[in-house]
Amino acid sequence: SDMQDTVDAIVNASSTPLSIIIVGVGNADFAQMDRLDADEVPLQSRTGVTMKRDIVQFVPFNKYKDGDIGLLAKAVLEEVPAQITGYMTHNKLYP
Repeated sequence: SDMQDTVDAIVNASSTPLSIIIVGVGNADFAQMDRLDADEVPLQSRTGVTMKRDIVQFVPFNKYKDGDIGLLAKAVLEEVPAQITGYMTHNKLYP
């Protein structure tokens, strides 16, 4: 399925220096995007490989659309620093 192909791609990318930011716009059901965010349950590929680190941040736009746009920016970028340092630590790269 498209969703499993996406999970496989994210799992494969989780060992690379990549962050994926998804902003859900509209009133759709974003449950699958929450799954990709993998904050609670790590993603696993169809071959049984578990993601090396969290590289996805999902933010529903509607949660912030009527408020301070700065809060949206904060939510969107919130996990990026930990994703960067996670990659660096995992690969024993130190400044």
